[in-house]
Amino acid sequence: MSDYAVETNMSKGSFGEEYLSLGRNKLVEMFRTMVLIRRFEEMAAKMYSMQKIGGFLHLYIGQEAVAVGSVAAIRDDDYMITAYRDHGHAIARGTDPKLLMAELFGKYTGTSKGKGGSMHFFDASRNMLGGHAIVGGQIPLGTGIAFKIKYRREDKVCLTYMGDAAVNQGTFHESLNLAALWKLPVVYIVENNLYGMGTAVDRASAVTELYKRGCSYGIEGMVADGMNVFSVYDAIKEAAKKARELSLPTLLEIRTYRFRGHSMSDPDSIYRTKQEVEEEKQRDPIEQMKKFLLEEKIATQKEIDDIDAEVKKVVAEAVEFAENSSEPPLESMYDDIYVS
Repeated sequence: MSDYAVETNMSKGSFGEEYLSLGRNKLVEMFRTMVLIRRFEEMAAKMYSMQKIGGFLHLYIGQEAVAVGSVAAIRDDDYMITAYRDHGHAIARGTDPKLLMAELFGKYTGTSKGKGGSMHFFDASRNMLGGHAIVGGQIPLGTGIAFKIKYRREDKVCLTYMGDAAVNQGTFHESLNLAALWKLPVVYIVENNLYGMGTAVDRASAVTELYKRGCSYGIEGMVADGMNVFSVYDAIKEAAKKARELSLPTLLEIRTYRFRGHSMSDPDSIYRTKQEVEEEKQRDPIEQMKKFLLEEKIATQKEIDDIDAEVKKVVAEAVEFAENSSEPPLESMYDDIYVS
């Protein structure tokens, strides 16, 4: 194995006593945020089936631990940028679900004033810079953000997320080359959910251990269990520290799984079996976190139930807000095309 490909012990990040030091409030909030993402996505699917939401809709169900674990490991002033399966990242970053649901509905109160939709969630106030629909299009942008951080000598890092299919795009290789050459404070995060749309990773990539792709550019590779929020937290904490203190990039492969199809229009039964999906659901990141909270007596079953009820209310209020919001006025069609 190359010096630049270091496979993190997948058992690291187990649900153990060492995480009690994070404190009850943070642990409960991490769980609540994962539940909020799940309930938001379930409601989004329902609204899509009722034709309240147009265009494409890519759900984050099953991958909640990736966004929540990584955001918990960085600071509020750090940057993040991602691909079009972006709802979980925006929620984990703290964007109001009302504004996000309004964006899905194409309403003027949405985060992008109804012009972006599902694939372009964006919240500059929280340094969450998208939501990008072109496969691999966000990777050079994340690299550019890291260049800006270094150029201005800021004490920040940039998390740049992508799906497994993006590692075969030219932008991936160009970006990693420059990040290594210029020593940029960026963490490249591959959310490997095993399928690029309907194509399994081993049918599309000659090298299926995607974290090893950084070897060609002298970038250390790491791997984490994306169904375990603490494994993600540990890996991001380590990679972000290296980026912040040493200005060095890392390629992190987070192995996860989406429980729904690639998008709402995806008949996923043609490329994977129900048995496979059910087996993966046994590793549900939310259920694992719930078990940890109960076993360590951090929360009671009643508190868990109250969180779920509160989150469902938040999501219902988000739908009501979206329904009652106005459509973008016709004259706004040409707004925000150019920056003066």
